[in-house]
Amino acid sequence: MGQFIQPFLMFGLCVLGGGGVLLALPRGGKSPQVLGALGAGLVLGLALLVLGLKAGEQHPVPYFYIFSFIGLGAALRVITHPRPVYAALYFVLTVISTGGLFLLLSAEFMAFALIIVYAGAILITYLFVIMLATQAPEEGEIEALADYDTSAREPVGATVTGFLLLALLTSFMFKGLPNVPPGQAASTEALLSGMPRLVEQSLAEHGLIKSGEHVALDAGKHAVMTDAGVKIEGAAGERYIAKSEWPKDLEVTNIQRVGFDLLRDHPGTIEIAGVILLMAMLGAVVLSRKQVQMDEEAKRLQALKLGEGGGA
Repeated sequence: MGQFIQPFLMFGLCVLGGGGVLLALPRGGKSPQVLGALGAGLVLGLALLVLGLKAGEQHPVPYFYIFSFIGLGAALRVITHPRPVYAALYFVLTVISTGGLFLLLSAEFMAFALIIVYAGAILITYLFVIMLATQAPEEGEIEALADYDTSAREPVGATVTGFLLLALLTSFMFKGLPNVPPGQAASTEALLSGMPRLVEQSLAEHGLIKSGEHVALDAGKHAVMTDAGVKIEGAAGERYIAKSEWPKDLEVTNIQRVGFDLLRDHPGTIEIAGVILLMAMLGAVVLSRKQVQMDEEAKRLQALKLGEGGGA
């Protein structure tokens, strides 16, 4: 960790950042939100300055700082804005900036999956619940904000827990976990054997296979790859194309590796994600149904009250 930032300085910045977020959380009456936001922003700038000075010439690209400032600033507004709809929109901005950081790390699938799933499906569910379960303003009121929107319920406990977890995760990220064995990633040849059409198309584009030739397949419809290379079959017989002759662009991309991991190695994760989204939608329907029943009951009581007043 000392190569990037001193441990005591990092933990001190976490404490100062937690104090700034604590002041920025909404509370009843006068609230020093502006002061807390400025304090949290100052701590963030100081942390990035220290990391930049430590990095020297190998500092991140400017886009890293831009996405970081946007993401952290929007995340702060998510937990401090009194209006749930605006907080949800700031959450979209946080997700998009986080996707930009993933793109800088060459994790294209994570970036677009994060935007599609969170900014698309899950956020639409949140907005659906907010619009249907929010109390409408009564006559004479311009707007109606619930108490839990205008003041934080447990600001100290939430802030301490959040920044304590941040400090622990940052320590693990820099130091690592030596007792956890690294995962065994599948070799490039093993993954390419599961995509014989991609291999055949790449070899054909570079003129390595002739007309009438094709990549040999085994019983499982995988390309036959041995130490001699990839096996080619045709009218002239069988031959092998050594790995040293393969095109340089014949590689497995990040998105293709993620596809193998999700759909071949861990297909249950897709099913679990679908069930979670389905349960979220069912919860939104239940909440909206209760709200409609409450509104109908309020209308009935108001009509009875007006009827009694008219009869008198």
